[in-house]
Amino acid sequence: MKRLLVLALLAAPAFVLAQTKKPETSPTLRSILLAQLKSTHNSKEWFVPANDAVAGLTPEQAAWTDGSGNHSVGQLANHLIFWNGEQLAKMTGKPVPKFNGNNDETFNAFNAANWAQTQKDLDKVLTDLEAYVASCSEAELQKHATDIAHISTHNAYHVGQMIFVRKLHGTWNPANGVK
Repeated sequence: MKRLLVLALLAAPAFVLAQTKKPETSPTLRSILLAQLKSTHNSKEWFVPANDAVAGLTPEQAAWTDGSGNHSVGQLANHLIFWNGEQLAKMTGKPVPKFNGNNDETFNAFNAANWAQTQKDLDKVLTDLEAYVASCSEAELQKHATDIAHISTHNAYHVGQMIFVRKLHGTWNPANGVK
């Protein structure tokens, strides 16, 4: 019995080490910003991402408003396309879209006839932002980190509005939410 106890005591540290997961690497600024962008784009984690918020709507449903001044899902998507594209252009040194300063135009330029393209454009600009953050230099990342974090917050805010509008309209399936 004594031998068995000694053997168990000697084997215990090896067993514990074998069962212990290797510590994951510490998060980096890049990994945190990418996680934030993905959670507002297509990674369902803490809340519904944009791709799920716009999925399954007809052009008419995407254009619906409740008449109280809330924007439609399509208008919100159009707004996100504009501002995400504008910020990405600034960060990458590309020409910035013309803008007269009237933020209402970033919502109201939505056209229900182009709903399918609006969904594709939203996915593309969010994908392009993620690609930029994944591949830019460390200096660029540091320079734009605050803006990138604000982009994620802005996106989360408006995606939440999309879900709210869909709930008001009766076009949101709660099964599509985060569980």
